[in-house]
Amino acid sequence: MKFSDFKDSEEAAKPHYLLIGNPVSHSVSPLMHNTALDHYGLAATYHAVEVHESDLNSLIAHLNKSQFLGANITIPHKLTFLNVVDELSAEANEIGAVNTIVKIDGKLIGHNTDSYGFQVPLDDYEDDMEPERAIIFGTGGATKAILYSLQAMGFEEIVMVSRKPETIQPQNGVNLCSYDSWIEFAEDANLIINATPLGMTPNTGTSPVDESFADLLNGKICYDIVYNPRKTKFLRQAEQNGGYIIGGLDMLIHQGANAFKLWTGKEFPIGLIKMKLDELFPN
Repeated sequence: MKFSDFKDSEEAAKPHYLLIGNPVSHSVSPLMHNTALDHYGLAATYHAVEVHESDLNSLIAHLNKSQFLGANITIPHKLTFLNVVDELSAEANEIGAVNTIVKIDGKLIGHNTDSYGFQVPLDDYEDDMEPERAIIFGTGGATKAILYSLQAMGFEEIVMVSRKPETIQPQNGVNLCSYDSWIEFAEDANLIINATPLGMTPNTGTSPVDESFADLLNGKICYDIVYNPRKTKFLRQAEQNGGYIIGGLDMLIHQGANAFKLWTGKEFPIGLIKMKLDELFPN
């Protein structure tokens, strides 16, 4: 739904949470959060609203209404809201992006739960993974939170793969390379991440890894933040070549769980939500 339509609707006059972005029609966040709100019998609903640049002033005014309880922020507004909220959490400030707004006593607090969401699925590999070298395909908004997580986990070296590495601002402990040269770093990497939209529905036949180099995924933990389809081409390449795979649905669930707890103080009913998502995205 467009925000311009939502703000004058009956739902906007009731207690609610929002997903703010463009596009948002594909999002499963409303399914997850409305399931959680219903589970606890909380008198609020969650809505995905499409927000354009021209909507921002009226949206900011809406955030100050008592019926607005909190929000998730997605592409392309994660940087915009750094300057909209009243305060930033330490993580959001360090990452340089806001993906969650918490409202406390009328004050808007900007958080970033993407880093938590990214890190939790890796805990299963903690005993088997030395934090040595990680490779990230992509330099977009999600990469900021991933970098923060990897640095917090103590990775000695992070390699960011970009189509135009010369345009990226260098950072301490981060090497930049092109898609033609990432293979030079592959042997000593133990974690390889796809943070691009490659492989996302409807373009499911794409991957950041050329088929001729798929054998380099052998023995690596391969993590794709794309969640639709559940098993992307990149993850299928990894599985077929002896890699260990993590899909984007896990990250989505855990970043949502963190946001829900910040809003309500309650634990996400993860088992129930996974059942709903299994119906939507069969293996």
